[in-house]
Order: sequence, then C-alpha cells, then structure tokens
Amino acid sequence: MTTKQVRHILGLSGGKDSTALAVLLHKEIPQMEYFFCDTHKELPETYEYLERIKVRLGIEIHYLEAERGFDHWMEVYGGVLPSPKMRWCTNFMKIRPLEKFVGDDEAITYIGIRADENREGYISTKLNIQPVFPFKERKMLKGDIIRLLEDSGIGLPDYYRWRSRSGCFFCFFQRKYEWIMLAEEHPNLFDEAVKYEQEHKDGRTYTWTEGETLLELLERKNAIIEQHQKAMAREKKSYPTRSLGEALESVLDEEDDVSPCLACHL
Repeated sequence: MTTKQVRHILGLSGGKDSTALAVLLHKEIPQMEYFFCDTHKELPETYEYLERIKVRLGIEIHYLEAERGFDHWMEVYGGVLPSPKMRWCTNFMKIRPLEKFVGDDEAITYIGIRADENREGYISTKLNIQPVFPFKERKMLKGDIIRLLEDSGIGLPDYYRWRSRSGCFFCFFQRKYEWIMLAEEHPNLFDEAVKYEQEHKDGRTYTWTEGETLLELLERKNAIIEQHQKAMAREKKSYPTRSLGEALESVLDEEDDVSPCLACHL
C-alpha cells in the first residue's frame, strides 16, 4: 500500500510578494506546483508578468479558472457588483477553483505575507490544506522582497507605475487615482468597467466606488491627479531614498487604508 505524497502549492497573483516567494522557494522545493486563478478580467500587464516569471524561474504555472465566468455570477446576483462587503467574485473566481485544484489531497500552501504585515492571507476551511508563511518565519520585510525580485531579474510588474495591487482591472479595492490611471492606460478596460455600472435590467445604479460612478469620478480627473502629485512630492521629500514604486504604494495606502482582498493581492 502506497502513501500519497503531500502536495506543495504556491498561488501567484501577478503581484510582488507571491512572485518573490516563488523566487525564494523554487529551488528549495522543486516539486512546488504554481497556480494562477484566472478570472479573464486581468490587466494585460499581469499576463506579461506571469510569462516573465515562467521564463526566469523555469517553472510551469497552472492557470485555474471557474467553471462559470464573472458575467454569469453577476447575473446570479441580480447585477449587484462585488464590493468589500460582498466579495462573491473572490469565492467563485478564486477560492473554488483553488479548492477544486487541490481536491482531497493533503497540501501545503505557501503564502507570501511579510513579517512587517499584520494580516494572514486566505486560509482554506478545508482541513487538508495547511498554510505556511515563509516570509514571516524568516522575518523578511518589504525591502527583502524588492531585493529578491531585483536580483532574480524579474523586477516588478509594469502596472506598479500607477497601481500598487494586483487583481482584476475593475477591482473595487482600487483607489480613485488608480481608476483615473486605468482610464489613461487602458481606456477600453475603463469603458468596460463603466458598462458594468450602467447596464442593469432592474434600472438600479451600482457603482464600483462608494458614492459616485466612474464617469463622475473621471470628471474630477485633474483634481485627483493634482492631489496625487502633491502627495508624491511630500513623500519623496520625506523619504528621498524610496523607489517610485514604494512611494506610490505609501501614498495610495494613505488615501485608502482598507485592506485588500486576501485571496487576490499578494
């Protein structure tokens, strides 16, 4: 009688922390299985970054996806857009595909939460999936993560020029400046996000950001950009050695300190 081996899995989000974790562990744990939960609503830069990771590390990435897409589940929920209070997208598009991928196998999932972060990440309710936190165990901080990425030649994803978190292009955790920059960088995707706000059979209004539609937000574009630039200038003056990406993340976190979705943003 043979005993089934424990699986080792690491979820890539297209963000810096999960990528740095892959850099750290890909030689230590050669049997590691890497996966990406693909909602098909990702930024083009995310797919480009995943390809860069594959080439640099010489690994395979399993692209997991839900049996039914985002539009199906939005129809099920009556056109109500996902929000911080109702994250149905995370459940159907991220968690369920992952748990189907693991099945009933015993698995260890490696999570890229740093030692300087006060959060746990997604913890499965399935008893056969055990989480571990290598960065916390090794007391690794943000600076260590950046160095890992730079030394590996992978670097940061291109969207970090204007956005500090991974996730769908219409993620409701985006800050106002990030929405404005989505309109600048990917106007077609911004238009698609606007359509999700506008097209509801019951005539009700649902918005991605609380209190205003994306078109109303876009009317304040110049003021939002000006405010952001002033905040970036203050940040650079206070912390002159910080990289542009670190300064951007700090400024955006000040604008909105709501914790991002733990299953999507690593």
